[in-house]
Amino acid sequence: MERRTIGAATLEVGAVGLGCMPMSWAYSGSRQRGDESARTVHRALDLGITLLDTADMYGPFTNELLVGRVLKERRAEAFVSTKAGLLVGEQHIVANGRPGYVRRACDASLRRLQTDVIDLYQLHRADPEVPVEETWGAMAELVRAGKVRALGLCAVGVRGGRRSGARLYDDTIRQLERVQQVFPVSAVEAELSVWSPEALNALLPWCAARGVGFLAAMPLGNGFLTGTLTPGEGFEPDDLRARHPRFTAEMMAENQPIVAGLREVARRHGEDVTPAQVALAWVLAQGRHVVPVPGAKQERWVTENAAAPGLRLSAEDLSDVAVLPAAQGSWD
Repeated sequence: MERRTIGAATLEVGAVGLGCMPMSWAYSGSRQRGDESARTVHRALDLGITLLDTADMYGPFTNELLVGRVLKERRAEAFVSTKAGLLVGEQHIVANGRPGYVRRACDASLRRLQTDVIDLYQLHRADPEVPVEETWGAMAELVRAGKVRALGLCAVGVRGGRRSGARLYDDTIRQLERVQQVFPVSAVEAELSVWSPEALNALLPWCAARGVGFLAAMPLGNGFLTGTLTPGEGFEPDDLRARHPRFTAEMMAENQPIVAGLREVARRHGEDVTPAQVALAWVLAQGRHVVPVPGAKQERWVTENAAAPGLRLSAEDLSDVAVLPAAQGSWD
């Protein structure tokens, strides 16, 4: 697989990563199977998908344990990214950026992942009660201690309401400017896809100008851009899409022209090319510092995603994707 580098530290990874969250958290619980997920991680590594993206809150903790089972056998082949800074309760999630907590969280992640170093340690969310410089300083200490190779900041999920897309990441950029004064940022993880392109306005250029890698979260639109979801089919109560404003039956039907457009581009490249591969190829085309990290828990989806870097979109393809209708949500 094509290789790309993350940040000034020139950390090398496969051009497409693997988001491990769906294996343990946030998507239909009845379809989460540990053995199948472990095989999926193995398959990803076989195909050159080296970036494995997890977090201590996924499960919580069970996702890191699952990834650790694979790393115990194949650590040298993997680039491990995990996150800290969020605590999961029964009905709530809260941020914790206290330096002491960060240090304990890192040690716990190392044990669960069965490794002695984390390649990319990301701040999942800044704690409003703790200056972000203090949290970042504690994370920098972990680099100096040899427990972490590089640091990243995660801005996934900031959508949350009716905010203007043009200014969506202003707060994140301000945080990045602050922590950059403490220790270099190697990567930023944020949502980027055909139906959520807001990061293109300011966040992606900020990263490009500073040699910071960009991990594109949810590049397949939580599965919508694969064209495999049926409007009105519904989701299990524990599935995040059951409460997502773009996944009501009405809005899924409204957004079908986006999938149809991706399918049309795919047809130009061969009968085996899928809308998902076009969606990933579009993300890859946004810059050499961009690495899409699609979530998957089955080998067939990982195999499909791994072929996306080999798909070269033409200027016509990119132009046609650019004029697809904007995604609609139930608040629009």
